[in-house]
Amino acid sequence: MASFLFISCKKNTEVTPTKISTAENSIKHATGLDIFKYEDYSIVKVKTPWPEATAGYTYVLKKANAKLPDSLQKYTAITVPLINLVVTSTTIIPFLEMLDSETKLMGFPHTDYISSPKTRTLIEKGRIRDVGQNENLNIELLFDMQPEAIVTFGVDNTNKMVDKLVANGLKVLFQADWMEQSPLGKAEWIKFYGALLGKEKEANTIYTKIEKDYTDALTLMHDVAPKQTVMYGSLYKDQWFVARGNSWIAQFLNDAKTNYLWSDIPGTGSQPLSFESVFDKAQHADIWITNGAIESLAQLTKENHHYKKFDAYQSKQIYTFESQKGATGGTIYYELAPSRPDLVLKDFIKIFHPDVLPNYTFTFAKKLD
Repeated sequence: MASFLFISCKKNTEVTPTKISTAENSIKHATGLDIFKYEDYSIVKVKTPWPEATAGYTYVLKKANAKLPDSLQKYTAITVPLINLVVTSTTIIPFLEMLDSETKLMGFPHTDYISSPKTRTLIEKGRIRDVGQNENLNIELLFDMQPEAIVTFGVDNTNKMVDKLVANGLKVLFQADWMEQSPLGKAEWIKFYGALLGKEKEANTIYTKIEKDYTDALTLMHDVAPKQTVMYGSLYKDQWFVARGNSWIAQFLNDAKTNYLWSDIPGTGSQPLSFESVFDKAQHADIWITNGAIESLAQLTKENHHYKKFDAYQSKQIYTFESQKGATGGTIYYELAPSRPDLVLKDFIKIFHPDVLPNYTFTFAKKLD
């Protein structure tokens, strides 16, 4: 699974700049990110860093020797473009590679989670150092490395690790792509890294292409009616977690024109249910999208023989997106899918409406046999 660092940082209040209100927000779909670019600096706002956050963070990305307005002096300032950085989530790796900036990555917690061959080559050459494991970050090593920025995220505001890093002069920035529920919103965080790396134009070009490909796929589905019912998930410790109706997964299922059985559950993330309630609702579902490291029907029923009772099992209409692994065991879908929603959507369309994309080959999805 993706490698995350659960840490937090002192909150900043919202920026209310004076005499700098002419720039337009370059963000279209992401709800937790704003970027305002000016001649010598950019103002970046990470508005919802974790669930139920009461305040966000404001960062000023400035050119070397740029003079900032007095109203911005209280915010964390970073000189860009960055020469090097440390990141803590595998979802950031594709963004760096898309921007031809993977060589600027100097550290990552638990490098085995990274799957991309291009970045793995740098790890094997010793150019990207392992800086710890998740919550147990190697602070001493980071002090020795002195990265220009550490890009991380937190699940709440209780961890003191960022305070230690900042107190010792290191720059820490929060990102929150994982909080986005819109497929195009997640992918738009490439603009955050474009701003950090001085590659705004490249980031905009890449994102515009992804957005167009996603929109083109939606256009193909415009007059297509949902035909099949779909169930999602599997048991984990006696509970079955289904995607809620406003979640990232549910939006793909909606855009791919399916009858998702739990689309009426409000909210984002997952909803725990009992096996019995899932069976009552989904016994006759046409297609099953399972999760976890399942690669075959035999492996699925080895985990729970009751799975054989579902119609989708008996008709062999079960798909997984999580079977492909990197060289050291990382899940490729977790790493790449958030930045390539166009490919995820096409996979779903191919599953439910194969005639719409007759020549398309799955990127992530695999049918279990």
